[in-house]
This record gives sequence, C-alpha cells and structure tokens, in this order.
Amino acid sequence: MAHSRQPKTKRGLLASLARLAAAFVAAACVLVAGLWYLARPATPDAFYANRRDPIPPPGTLMESEPFTRDVPAGAQAWRVLYATTRADDTPAVASAIVVASTDSGAASRPVVAWAHGTTGMEPGCAPSVLKHPFDNVPALKALLRHGWVYVATDYVGLGTSGDHAYMIGQDAARAVLDSARAARQMPGLHADSKVAVWGHSQGGNSALWAGMRAEGYAPDISVAGVAAFAPATDLRALFEAVQGTMFGKIVSAYLAEAYAKAYPDVRLSDYLGPVSMILARDMAGRCVGGRATLFSIAETMLLPGGIFKRDPSSGPFGARMDENMPTAPIDAPVLIAQGVEDDLVPARIQQAYVARRCSAGQKIDYRQFDGRGHLSLVAEGSPLEAGLMAWTEDRFNGAPATPNCAQ
Repeated sequence: MAHSRQPKTKRGLLASLARLAAAFVAAACVLVAGLWYLARPATPDAFYANRRDPIPPPGTLMESEPFTRDVPAGAQAWRVLYATTRADDTPAVASAIVVASTDSGAASRPVVAWAHGTTGMEPGCAPSVLKHPFDNVPALKALLRHGWVYVATDYVGLGTSGDHAYMIGQDAARAVLDSARAARQMPGLHADSKVAVWGHSQGGNSALWAGMRAEGYAPDISVAGVAAFAPATDLRALFEAVQGTMFGKIVSAYLAEAYAKAYPDVRLSDYLGPVSMILARDMAGRCVGGRATLFSIAETMLLPGGIFKRDPSSGPFGARMDENMPTAPIDAPVLIAQGVEDDLVPARIQQAYVARRCSAGQKIDYRQFDGRGHLSLVAEGSPLEAGLMAWTEDRFNGAPATPNCAQ
C-alpha cells in the first residue's frame, strides 16, 4: 500500500508546484502589464483641447491661463495655445509656456524663444505637461533677471493633438517662430519683436531651422541671434553613430515613427523587422525621462544591433534625413555650443558640420566645453551659461557678432 501511495503523492506535489508556478507567472504578467500601463504618458487636460474653428492666422494667441509648476521665484508664467502651421501649410494649434519677471515695467522686453530637446512623441510628453517643465533649460533664472521674456513651445503634437513631427525642421521652425509672435500678444508683458532663439539637441535643430526660415515665414520678427546647444545637425552621421546605444535606439524609434507618418515614401516595413517594429512603436509611445523610461530601456536590450534591419541612411529614409539637415543660410548671428564628452551628439560630428557650414559661408561662433556631456552642457551652473548670456545680450544690443569659423 505504501508503494502505491508514493507516486500519487509525487504527482500531487508536482501538480501543486505547476499550479504555483502558473499563478506566479500570471501574477508577474499582471504586474508587468500594470507597470506598462502606468508608464504610458499622461493625458493632457482639457486646456489643450481648446481651439477655434477655423484656426486663426499663424502666430495668433488663442488661449492663456496662469501656470505655476516649477516657476522660478520672482517670475510669473502662463501656459498658452497659439495658431501655427505645419510644413505643408496646414493650420495647427500648439501649446507653450510663457515666463517673465514679475517686475514687468513699461519698456519693451526682448524675447528668448526656447526649443526643447527630445521628450517623446505623445501629447503627454509636452514639457508643459511634464512634472518638471524647465528641465535642461540653461540660464533661465539669469534671462528672467535681465528682464527678457521666455517662451517655450511644446511643438505641434505635444500637448495638443496631431502627430509630432520629430526632427522635421520646417514644422518645428514654424512652431518656434509663431510662439514668439504669440508672446507679443500677452497683455502687460511688453514683449517686442526682437527675438533670440535658443535650442538644445532636437531643439538645436529646431532653432537652426527657425533661423533659416525666419525671414520668409515670419518677417515681422527680428531674429537677433540663434544659439544651438549640441544640436542634431548631420542626421545621417548622428543616427549612424548612436543607433546601437540605448538612447540611440529610443530616438531612432521616434525618428522612424515620425518619418513614416509624415512621408509616404518612408515605409517602416522597409527598414524595420517584425519584432523591432513592434518594440519601436511601443518605445515611440512613451516619454523620455523618469521611471517610465525603464520600459524603453528594457526593450532596447532586446535589440542589440539597433532597431533597423536596413541602413536608415539609404533610400527614402536617408533622403528625408538630408532634407531635415539645417544647411541653408541663416542671416542672424549663430552660436553653436558642444560638449566634448557628448555621447549622443559626438563632438567630431558637430565639428565636421560646422566646418562644412563655415566653408559654405555661414558665420558661426563655435564653442566647445571640455568635460561636458549632452545634458551637463545645459545643466544649471554649466560654464555655457555666462557666455550665452553675454552673447545674447550683445545680440539684443546690436553689437557686432564675432564668429570664429577657424575652430
């Protein structure tokens, strides 16, 4: 009898272990699904859905309300909606944050139009929606002390509805320029038409494009200078250099998703395999920064060679990257700042871009910063800040520019 009971006991034990394992796997799946859901971007509140039909002319201030999150002491801020246009001239609505010193005075105040770096592709990834809307903005407190007005576009599709045109220069340039136009309509700010455009990373590309398109698109704005910090310039070289890195895979997913939506000749299936397409689309649906990024980081580990099965610099994808490289003349003085230790926008690629633009006749003040990486270049207290403030003040005062293309 004892011998006949032993197999049953073992079978029962194995069955119990199997049920326990199944329950554990099910619980783990539920936990992962829950965390995945929580990592999705927040849904912007009703303010971002306010719009008029038809949309008014570009640059029109449409809505504004006070904004207080992370606003520096001694300053006041608003989030705004304004009219702009897409690259194909389709009317659109964008959101922005406007900040100024509480000491408004009566004199006209120049404007710094800020173009932010990569935050994501979804509406909930807009800086004005995120917990810390002024992250990676250099010299914000200093520019406010100088009495300048700060306006920071979210770009179309971040905050407001519509696809975000990631690394599409025409789209971004219009959003930046129209944000400066809208700031001039804020009551009591006395913002004037003199504008300096600053931008970092993705926003550095946007700033350069704004300088290229200012005269033709927004002749009512006087762009006094364009300052780009670690700008994404030579897109082919940049994405080739970083596509195998963790963050490179994430931004490659953003670029692939944006170009596939914006350009009919760019088909994801031509450049991404079935698995990488699923993972890239999931990464493109998540913001950069915070714990949510951990999911994207985990997904990048499943793609050791990057997201692309075909060289993205080839065919239509490569042609579109060339199209969005800022290579047209900029009439305003240009400052480009670069961290020597930057592993996302390598200094060697920036140096080569600057050399080509200088050879083409563009006057550039190029400055490199030893020991600074992609984010530390624009961190509070960076050595960039003092020189940037002095350079911008000279531009607002009409002082002659001092390009140094020999570097």
